[in-house]
Amino acid sequence: MTSSPPASRTVGRAVRAAVRAVPAYPFTPLNVPIKLDQNENPYDFPEELKAEALRRMAARPWNRYPDLHADTLRDAVARYEDWDPAGVVVTPGSNVLIKLLTELAGIGQTVLTVNPTFSVYTLEAELLGARLVQVSLNPDFSLPVAELRAALEREEPGVLYLTQPHAPTGHVDAEADVRALTEAAEAAGWVVVLDEAYHQYSRSDYRGLVRGGPARLSLRTFSKAWGLAGVRVGYLLASPELAANLQKLVSAFNVNLLAQAALEVALEQPTYVQARVAEGVRERGRVLAALANHPTCRALPSQANFFLLRTPDADAAYRHLLSRGIVVRRQDRLHLLAGCLRVAIGTPEENDALIAAVDDLR
Repeated sequence: MTSSPPASRTVGRAVRAAVRAVPAYPFTPLNVPIKLDQNENPYDFPEELKAEALRRMAARPWNRYPDLHADTLRDAVARYEDWDPAGVVVTPGSNVLIKLLTELAGIGQTVLTVNPTFSVYTLEAELLGARLVQVSLNPDFSLPVAELRAALEREEPGVLYLTQPHAPTGHVDAEADVRALTEAAEAAGWVVVLDEAYHQYSRSDYRGLVRGGPARLSLRTFSKAWGLAGVRVGYLLASPELAANLQKLVSAFNVNLLAQAALEVALEQPTYVQARVAEGVRERGRVLAALANHPTCRALPSQANFFLLRTPDADAAYRHLLSRGIVVRRQDRLHLLAGCLRVAIGTPEENDALIAAVDDLR
């Protein structure tokens, strides 16, 4: 009998080298009372809306596939965003859209972004074998406009990610800089992604800029301000031509019945989002003000539903907060972010606990 080769050698020969080389997504869930590590809305979907979504789901046949391309939901998103339905693409989370955008315009070409940046941009570029080019943010976290322009001209065109507000810093750039880079990128043949996952918290809106060109898009999510991270739905707004090409890469029937029902209800009654965003903005201001005079830690300005806390020792600060039942996200290994923890804005009670815990840090 011929013996089989060791499993590790078999896997090594079958799996692409790019996949083997990339570490798994860097997140370990912890069961603690106060969860401020994933930039979530601290409030659940309103009970009455949840009940209506469940009623609609129960009334639909479970033995039938959902809409081929979430067409009913796309129409609802289009009405809410005042957009052509042919320019809307919906998937289970905006992370899926980032993967598809890398397939659309990155494979064999270039993914251009800043450093530091949202980890999924770089992860998908590395997994799919795209050329990844990162340009350092300025020390104040603003966009390095001249350096990005140079990269746009130097590199093989692909996909450019501009995040407003920026993740993980919460910084918002001057609209003139975002517009200039978008127009320069499109003129050079790039697809431009304006990632607006946190735009409600900064009151910024780049739909007008996206309407100005065929290779521009706005990436949005229901996971943050809408409080529907567990439902997993993200979407983008683009020109019909760009959306049609991207839709070719979207798996059929990819948004399930529960997600469709929940989002239909949310889009019909979105006023709860406005109230929760308003509270989040007030709480952000209160927390940043309360931490402003800390002797050793510095809460950095932010226009998102999170902020960076720069500490003398990120590991010690992280463990101290964890001992008080608060989990945050370490960012201290990232470029420009030495000593930094990323902290989401929670409920007023959670924020009080955070302020008290940070006050004990010396």
